[in-house]
Amino acid sequence: METLHSVVRVSNVTKTFRMGKNELRALKGIDLEIRAGEYISIMGPSGSGKSTLFNMIGGLDKPSSGKVYIDEVDIAQLDAYELAWLRCRKIGYIFQTFNLIQVMTALENVTLPMIFAGVNNDTAVDKGIRLLEMVGLGDRFRHKPSELSGGQQQRVAVARSLANDPSIILADEPTGNLDLSTGEEIITLLKKLSRETGVTIISATHDFKMLNVSDRVIWIRDGLVDKIEDRKDLSISIGQIGDRT
Repeated sequence: METLHSVVRVSNVTKTFRMGKNELRALKGIDLEIRAGEYISIMGPSGSGKSTLFNMIGGLDKPSSGKVYIDEVDIAQLDAYELAWLRCRKIGYIFQTFNLIQVMTALENVTLPMIFAGVNNDTAVDKGIRLLEMVGLGDRFRHKPSELSGGQQQRVAVARSLANDPSIILADEPTGNLDLSTGEEIITLLKKLSRETGVTIISATHDFKMLNVSDRVIWIRDGLVDKIEDRKDLSISIGQIGDRT
């Protein structure tokens, strides 16, 4: 059986924030490997460090010490231009608040990352329409965000995250602003896209519905990896859910 390569590798990462004379140690030495094509959920209580770890993987912040590798490239060593290039072409982002540009149509929002990457406009438009069709919005490509429901806006955000064929999609609380039914639709869609495209999905989430689609769950507590569980080994009851959060 073929062994999948590591698309993300985190080695002894720490992060300390300074607040006046005080220091807050958000991460206290994280070691982690994520394989290509995995669907990973990073879970933990508020203040556990999961969002900080998420930002490290996405190149949105730099560790105080340790290394973060994307496809074996140490991203802390990249200059601003190189880091922007990596984020544009290697990583797609999905945010809790959708982060769509309100004056742009769904299609224009999806094609924007391709334009930044230097893709020909006609090619970008053709691909943008295909991506919107993939997420079930082929007939809404001319609509602006204000004309779309929350679930539809998040579908546009999912399509946008795939614009430049990234190897990684980082989803930050992707169901946080959605109702239960719509959140389940987005989770199912992300899993479907992971299987069909082979993209690695890493989600920082409080949503326990993510457990049903995750290959592995990484539990963060007090700035450390508490445990890593394969989906088949998870046994979470309703009572335990309350204990974990």
